[in-house]
Parts: sequence; C-alpha cells; structure tokens
Amino acid sequence: MTQAVEAAASRAVPSGAAVRLDGVSKAFGSLPALDDVSLRVEPGEFVCLLGASGCGKSTLLNLVAALDRPSAGTIDTAGRRVALMFQEPALFPWLTVTANIELALKTRGVPRAERRARSAELLASVHLAGFEKKRPHQLSGGMRQRVALARALALTIDTEGTGTLLLMDEPFGALDAMTRDLLHDELERIWRERNLSVLFVTHNVREAVRLGDRVVLLSSRPGRVVEEFPVPMDRPRRIDSTEVAALAATITDRLREEVGRHGA
Repeated sequence: MTQAVEAAASRAVPSGAAVRLDGVSKAFGSLPALDDVSLRVEPGEFVCLLGASGCGKSTLLNLVAALDRPSAGTIDTAGRRVALMFQEPALFPWLTVTANIELALKTRGVPRAERRARSAELLASVHLAGFEKKRPHQLSGGMRQRVALARALALTIDTEGTGTLLLMDEPFGALDAMTRDLLHDELERIWRERNLSVLFVTHNVREAVRLGDRVVLLSSRPGRVVEEFPVPMDRPRRIDSTEVAALAATITDRLREEVGRHGA
C-alpha cells in the first residue's frame, strides 16, 4: 500500500547525519529480514538502495520511518522530519488534488489559512499548477505520482530547522520509461531546491546510478550491506549515457554474483 507517512523520530543521540543505522537487524518471527546493517546518509545526500526482491529494502525504510522497530541496533534521524513515499500513489479518489495535499498538511497541524497557499506552492513545484480541482481519476499515472510526491513533500516542510528526510520505495517502478525519465528530472530538481536528504529504493540499476550520489547494495535475505558504489559523475545525468551504463553494468555484475551465491 502506498502512502506518504510522517514520522517524527530522533532515536539515539543526534549525530549530524540525516539518518544513521548502527548494527540494525530485523526478524519476523524466526525469519530474518535484515542482519547487522550499518548505514549513514549525510545531510543533502541522495542514496539509492539496491538488492534482490525480499532482501529487506522496504523493511529498512519502514524502520527508518518508525513504522516498525528493529530487533537489534539503533536508528538515529537526529530530529529530522521524515516522509515515506511508496510505489502506488494511493490518493483519496473522492478528494481533489488540492484536498489530498491539504490533508497531509492538516496532519502537520498547519492552520487552515496557510494550507491552500502551501498546497498551491507544492503543486507548482511538481508542475501541476492548474490541476488543483481535478480528482485522481482525471489524471495520468505520472501526474498522480506527482501529486503523491507533492503530498510527501508536504510532510517534509521544515519549520524547525532540523532538516528533512525523504524515503522513497520504488516510486516510479510502475511508470513507462519516458514518464519515469521526466520524473527523475523533477525529483532531482526538487531535491536540490529543497535540500532534501533522500533514501531511495529501486530494482532498476540504471535508475540508481542516474539519481544517486551513492548506490548501496544489499545481500539477499537477510539483507546486509555488501558493497557501496560512489557515483562521481556530474549532474544532470542521462539514464542512457555511456557513463551511467558502464557503472550500472559493474553494479549489475556484482548483484548477479550476490544473488547467485544465495540462490535467490
């Protein structure tokens, strides 16, 4: 189920990192999902998580968002405001675009008089000005995903100066290649303008290289950090560029090796 979820949560002593995981493990009964994961995302950094299906990527995001608790280890978001965005938009079909975003602002305690102005600003930031009164069924898949992004951004509006963290769980996986490419551009622009820290889950290796400052590879279940790949290329990048393709090929080979070792 896709939703944008606010999680206020500094757990442990503020570290200065946007999020820091130290020795995090998670098991569901006797089934281990994550094992001894340590990971640090710096303020303003864009980090992509890769791994085979079932390796615990979504579980990790849920833990960072405080929707679940780790079985062991600590997670520290240093008081940052956190929003979580999943693959499907999950907009309320009976509400207009504006009302969907205002509902997220209402959960933040934003006064009614301010909600309309902030909603308009957020819609403009995802290039949907003029669609305020439309309902989800009147929008394309890419436009609905833009509304979902605007709603998630509503949860990251930072009034305390603590910084913001956006968690994204395969948000563009169901879109066609052209729409996905356009939304990559939009997300990169918004990330820069709003100085967000982003932890982005994907199965698409080229997408990870296209977007990330760093790509983190998880092992098959239980998920462990097995390798990290810095992405030193200048921005903006094209997903079909030679440089992106070359690094993606290297990461894909490493991913295949890991999947083959675990038989997943």
